[in-house]
Amino acid sequence: MRKALDTLYDGAAALAALFLFGLLIMVLLSVGGRQLNFYVPGTDAYAGYLMAASGFLALAHTLKRGEHIRVTLILAALSGGWKKGLEVWALAFACALTAMFAFYCCRLSWQSRTFNDISTGTDATPLWIPQIGMAVGAVILAIAFVDELVLEIRGQRVVQSSDEPLRNE
Repeated sequence: MRKALDTLYDGAAALAALFLFGLLIMVLLSVGGRQLNFYVPGTDAYAGYLMAASGFLALAHTLKRGEHIRVTLILAALSGGWKKGLEVWALAFACALTAMFAFYCCRLSWQSRTFNDISTGTDATPLWIPQIGMAVGAVILAIAFVDELVLEIRGQRVVQSSDEPLRNE
């Protein structure tokens, strides 16, 4: 199960990187088009869709690498059962929030498909297509939070802390 979950997080991150590369292509196409006097319709909209998809798909991978912002001021003052209790509470709360967020992202995508909602730009893209990236990323993030909660309850969770604040000058 661990290998499957890590593969899911890594796959989502790889897909996010692919979408980020697509964003680069869209921006270069837009800038190059202005310099060479040609216009490719929808490049701005597609750049936005790709940026949103890459951001959401990278969330779970970022969480599992310990790169999300964590406020550890209170946790540092606690020890033992109190610290574990606060961690479990925070992770359970995060699970509930991300589960609701994932549900409503999926619902938004489904409703856009049902109502044949299209973008108002010149590209007239069916909005459910770019919303899938957001929905899938939110679902994978919810899975990652449940994974973290289960690991914390079992006592197997390793909190990876970044040394970034120590390098701040």
